[in-house]
Amino acid sequence: MLFLSGWISYVRFSIALPIALQLPPTFILSLLPPPFSFSPFLLSPFTFHLSLFTIFALPMQVHRNIEQLPLFQNAILTIGTFDGVHLGHGSIIEQMKSLAKEVNGETVILTFHPHPRRIVGKELQPVLLLNSMAEKIKLLEAAGIDHLVVVPFTPEFAAQSPKAYVEEFLIQNFHPHTVIIGYDHRFGQNREGDFKLLETYAAEQAFGLVEIPGKLLEEATISSTRIRQALLQGDIELAGNLLGYDYFFEGLVVKGNQLGRTLGYPTANLQLIDNEKLIPANGVYAVTVSFPNKTLSDPEHLNGMMNIGVRPTVDGLSRVIEVNIFDFKKDIYGETICVTLKKWLRAEQKFNGLDALKEQLGKDKIASIQALGLT
Repeated sequence: MLFLSGWISYVRFSIALPIALQLPPTFILSLLPPPFSFSPFLLSPFTFHLSLFTIFALPMQVHRNIEQLPLFQNAILTIGTFDGVHLGHGSIIEQMKSLAKEVNGETVILTFHPHPRRIVGKELQPVLLLNSMAEKIKLLEAAGIDHLVVVPFTPEFAAQSPKAYVEEFLIQNFHPHTVIIGYDHRFGQNREGDFKLLETYAAEQAFGLVEIPGKLLEEATISSTRIRQALLQGDIELAGNLLGYDYFFEGLVVKGNQLGRTLGYPTANLQLIDNEKLIPANGVYAVTVSFPNKTLSDPEHLNGMMNIGVRPTVDGLSRVIEVNIFDFKKDIYGETICVTLKKWLRAEQKFNGLDALKEQLGKDKIASIQALGLT
């Protein structure tokens, strides 16, 4: 039964997530486990149920104006950044969905933008996010969440008292049936509000309060840290296993120096849509490319190779992201493309001139074609 449950869970995830991300049917089928195809996920527990129901369910509603929220039906509410929407978040999402089903309610995730650490954090390092807000929306919709509320996190919002946060923000706007929250959740001015204060209000206002076990929170935190470390080290296989999907990002195609074209490998130079999005380690990757704003004439997805780095053979002055899309000649300047990382091929290196670079690019293309299963 455990094997069967894991197999069904994987099928659910394999179908729902690629559809939400607008990946092609052939890609969806390639993800299915035996007897359809082999999947390494079968070697370990797979508990993050992105339900097949999401294919047929109504689209997740995204709310950005607190003044115009609907009257939620028996809201099962949780609060968090959910950065990455990875396997570590899976148990929390499943708990929400299960409880919502029991009470004929709706799942509601409350998140903040920008990231609270940008406003109240004391860290000098920039916030490196696994998802842009647009990516997070797609992933949470694929997970079967009913409502996502994006609250502007401002100094004024952070400065409200814990009492005002609970009474005037949570209760007045959401009228929760149940709040699912971590034991260490802090809120309000100077982070003075805590789980015990919520317990008091839950008793007074007659809403349920469910504590997320410390072990689950720790696992989610550890997973987020490990994913970031893996990406920064170029270990996209480990990152993908922890995420439950291949890491991807969106970028605007901008003008470069067009050197790749003279070498026979024209590239799309990318400017990330979200400058807080984590960029993986420098190096060469096998990738697939899709068009988030695709028209009917655009292909579902394309294959290619990508270099992230400072191009030491050319100038070595600034970090760039360049994607060579195989067998593709369309002018896409000014368009947004989504790049999905499939395999890390090699570290960036300096060559003795452009001829040596061109020779290596030929080898990289062959390696990418093999990695993408095109041979």
